[in-house]
Amino acid sequence: MASTSPLACGLPVPAPLPASDDLARARLLVSPSLDAGLVREVERIAGRGAQPLPDAPPPSGEPYLCVGGSLPEALRTDRLLWFHSVTAGTDRLLGAGPWPGSALLTRTVGRMGERMAQYVLGWVLAECQAVPEFTDQHARAHWEQLPTELIAGQTAVVYGTGRIGAAVGRLLGACGVRTVGVARTTRIGPEPGTARAVPGFDRVIGAAEDAEALGEARWVVSALPLTGATAGFFGADRFAAVRGATFVNVGRGATVDMAALESALRDGRVRRAVLDVLPKEPAAPQDPVWRLPRTVITSHSSGITADEDIVTDFTAAWEAVAAGRRPELTVDVGRGY
Repeated sequence: MASTSPLACGLPVPAPLPASDDLARARLLVSPSLDAGLVREVERIAGRGAQPLPDAPPPSGEPYLCVGGSLPEALRTDRLLWFHSVTAGTDRLLGAGPWPGSALLTRTVGRMGERMAQYVLGWVLAECQAVPEFTDQHARAHWEQLPTELIAGQTAVVYGTGRIGAAVGRLLGACGVRTVGVARTTRIGPEPGTARAVPGFDRVIGAAEDAEALGEARWVVSALPLTGATAGFFGADRFAAVRGATFVNVGRGATVDMAALESALRDGRVRRAVLDVLPKEPAAPQDPVWRLPRTVITSHSSGITADEDIVTDFTAAWEAVAAGRRPELTVDVGRGY
């Protein structure tokens, strides 16, 4: 049978790897916001000096590679060989303008999954130990015994089965929580609903078949990136399937229809919400999100990227490219992650 190309199947075609001779002569550009020590490490890895990202392409006509968090529109040219993002999420980077089809895009994850998993587990344990209620009692100098609950044997539904979602699943699973991962439904591979062996999860299901799992969940955790397919993903239909679960969002704020979440909080379908991310950040003091019932908002702090994460992941990406391999943390710009 004749082979079929990815393009003919409608599948994304990844950007080519930078040619070794182009990479050897490429100018290294870095975001001015990067710490001086981090810039020195990036220079060491790339084997050349770095210059701050300009507002226009270098006049010499040389190719260039960039390390940073944003890319000016003027630098989105076919001379861009590679951009390494210092963050895990690339939605703002990709949403700021057309991406050059020939440019490789990689991202930083580092130990972010561990940090975010600790964040989720911390709030899960706090809820089960009635920490919010005891804190309120303390503020009122009120003494009253309150019931607590065990997390073992309860169910967490985790949206996103990549590095971050899997880290959340592993840590919750280590505490005896039954973990159900929710992945996007694809046209290839196992049929929706088929059990798949994904580290961190007892079971993985497709996003189109999550209603039953939502009804069984004690916690619903989102680690979703923001893409065209996930904007407003948690809307009225999904929250209608929830039966008293707590919603924790460590992914992207715009994946949630905030009006639908408020409605679900007010009618009790969602027990409480822990939101590390919001559609608009930072939230102004007058923003109505601060008045959502039974909700805690944290300042996009669950997975702050450390410089060592950037060094580790840029090193791994550089070594892969130098060996002619696609880096593990390559971003599919068509999908947005």
